[in-house]
Amino acid sequence: MDNAASPSQAPHRAGFACFVGRPNAGKSTLTNALVGTKVAITSNRPQTTRHTVRGIVHRPDAQLVLVDTPGLHKPRTLLGERLNDVVRTTWAEVDVIGFCLPADQKLGPGDRFIAGELASIKKTPKIAIVTKTDLVDSKTLAEQLIAIQRLGEELGIKWAEIVPVSAVGDKQVSLLADLIAPMLPESPPLYPEGDLTDEPEQVMVAELIREAALEGVRDELPHSIAVVVEEMLPREDRPKDKPLLDIHANVYIERPSQKGIIIGPKGARLKEVGMKSRKHIEALLGTPVYLDLHVKVAKDWQRDPKQLRKLGF
Repeated sequence: MDNAASPSQAPHRAGFACFVGRPNAGKSTLTNALVGTKVAITSNRPQTTRHTVRGIVHRPDAQLVLVDTPGLHKPRTLLGERLNDVVRTTWAEVDVIGFCLPADQKLGPGDRFIAGELASIKKTPKIAIVTKTDLVDSKTLAEQLIAIQRLGEELGIKWAEIVPVSAVGDKQVSLLADLIAPMLPESPPLYPEGDLTDEPEQVMVAELIREAALEGVRDELPHSIAVVVEEMLPREDRPKDKPLLDIHANVYIERPSQKGIIIGPKGARLKEVGMKSRKHIEALLGTPVYLDLHVKVAKDWQRDPKQLRKLGF
């Protein structure tokens, strides 16, 4: 069978790209902006992403599968070590690597550490993506672009492109997709038209609940929260035009003292978490939802291999 495209028509391309960068560099927000909908949870809390979420960008000429990895960091727990392993495994398997560097922060040791790791990956094209450009003036942005160019020269990284973007302001996001597409291998689409992610719905629902739970706990519980959706079942005896999905989920924390923080005075915080996440879950699933949340203690789960397995890591 001859798959060759006619001379007038460029061949269709499809492949995987991943965004790397230190925690909170804007990777998840950029993934959501490119896909056009929320497939990765975002938070101003570093290390928010724990699963490699694949967001799928459909274009006439290409299908771009975005792998959103956790931020590479110096691990202090077994969970941290496992997250770093996930990042390195992903790097080895993708067609393009996008290194996200926020425009509003000078290059630091964390950026250099990641750039050093990237320098050892020789064949994969690397794009330096300057994120959050809406937060800086043109002079600061120019300085950051020069600093990134120099960092590449210093470490022997030849950037395929250096692209400033603002996912929030939707500036140059489509340009980034235009630049990545030709770097992908010639291939028919890897996923059906209309698919936006290959994450199981239960995992995405758990992530949306965790995102809502992370909001407002400031520095008290940055990494101690895990969520497991125990079941998702359509409510029986409902008329076809008024369906209801029952979702039962547990929010896990590491110590009994953290329970009060999550639940809040007279249960107000947990109620807020339920309301916020339910809105996003209903938008994701396109159906009304009854959300039943419980808070449980899984002692020091980030350091316990058995607990990590149970919680899906």
